[in-house]
Amino acid sequence: MSSEVFTAHRDLLVGVAYRLLGSVADAEDVVQDAWLRWSGVDQTQVADPKAYLITVTTRLAIDRMRRVKARREAYVGPWLPEPISTAPDVSEHVELADSVELALLVVLETLSPLERAVFVLREAFGLPFDDIAGIIGREPAATRQLARRARDHVQQRQPRFEVDRARRREMTERFLAACGNGDLRALTELLASDVRLVSDAGGKAKAPLRVIHGVDKVGRFLTAVSSEAGVRAFLASVGTAPAALTISVTDVNGAPAAVVWVDGRPVTVISLVVRDGLVDTVYLLANPEKLAAMSHRVGPAASEGA
Repeated sequence: MSSEVFTAHRDLLVGVAYRLLGSVADAEDVVQDAWLRWSGVDQTQVADPKAYLITVTTRLAIDRMRRVKARREAYVGPWLPEPISTAPDVSEHVELADSVELALLVVLETLSPLERAVFVLREAFGLPFDDIAGIIGREPAATRQLARRARDHVQQRQPRFEVDRARRREMTERFLAACGNGDLRALTELLASDVRLVSDAGGKAKAPLRVIHGVDKVGRFLTAVSSEAGVRAFLASVGTAPAALTISVTDVNGAPAAVVWVDGRPVTVISLVVRDGLVDTVYLLANPEKLAAMSHRVGPAASEGA
């Protein structure tokens, strides 16, 4: 019976932990630890198993957030959250899908662990402040203050997303076509003047170690890496032959993204942040360890337990 109760809430717990940690591997470790806590407690004394499991998972995730900070500071190049597949039924869970947008998760990395926990539990899962206060061990008034501070911080830093998902998909397809054709002019017409390219390879694939700024530099970099020589160089860096490469546009973290596949496994994810009709930020993820999480769907699935 205890395993059945835990299994019924597992997707929810992974969804909470992923939003708190931005890492599927870390989220699954936290949920495994939560299972150990659950299996060792006298469950006849637990009035609300769901609330208990969310509390345990959140507290374990807060502890892990504090521990992984140094690890991420020592990361090779920029650190980005692990991408997750949210295809094909993301439209059925738009609110929860929005809460796993890569751009939002990047902003959440700048919050304190308690601020992030309060923001996620309130904004993504709609928990009452009194419940959140009990989870994080703070008074309701202090919890509301944390929520207000976190929300203000996110609103100041979060890009204004293009609401129309069909439009975002069209932009992604045009972006890919321009890159694939080596059409620098067509590509730069899609980019904002202050566009940024942030790449995360963790030193395990060929990618810039610093953020690239400006329409000219970003445009030239993208057309260069999309050339035959650029593709060969990248695939060589991940130990793959170029003949096996395919590219598709699919939903990643609740938004259309370009995914490069080799032999059925993803080797690159390119996610665009669109602001005022132009590409504001290009996120390029190529760390093979992070891309293994593309088989997970912790975004929409979490809504089943919320």
